[in-house]
Amino acid sequence: MNITLKSLGQSIRSFAKDEEGAQVVEYALIIAVVSIALVVALQQLTAAGGGFSAFITRVTNCLTNGTCAAAPAAGG
Repeated sequence: MNITLKSLGQSIRSFAKDEEGAQVVEYALIIAVVSIALVVALQQLTAAGGGFSAFITRVTNCLTNGTCAAAPAAGG
């Protein structure tokens, strides 16, 4: 019985010292913040010209033809 309690105590101590889970949580938080920033940035880029497909069309035209027209002004 005493050996079992010692083994259980050692297992609990080693579990409490383990810090690998904290790193995973930190990386998950970083990924979440970057994802939110990308979503906000894409909303701002696509709001002016008719949605995401229009944004992709403008980028494609700019890269292939060199016709980089400015996005139309919002609200008009």
